[in-house]
Amino acid sequence: MGLADKIHNAAEKLHGKTKETAGEATGNDRLKAEGKEHHIKADLKQAGEKVKDAFKKH
Repeated sequence: MGLADKIHNAAEKLHGKTKETAGEATGNDRLKAEGKEHHIKADLKQAGEKVKDAFKKH
C-alpha cells in the first residue's frame, strides 16, 4: 500500500467518523448514514490494498 493511499484512506475514514458523530449528535439520520458509508468504504479500500500487498510479496 502506497503512502498516498494510506493517507487518503485515513482521511476518508476520519471524514466518515466525523460525519457519523455529527449525525448522532444532531439526530440527523441521513448524515449519520453518510458518515458510516464513508467509514466502511475506507475500511474496504484499506483491506483491498492489504490483499494487493500480500500478493506482491509472493
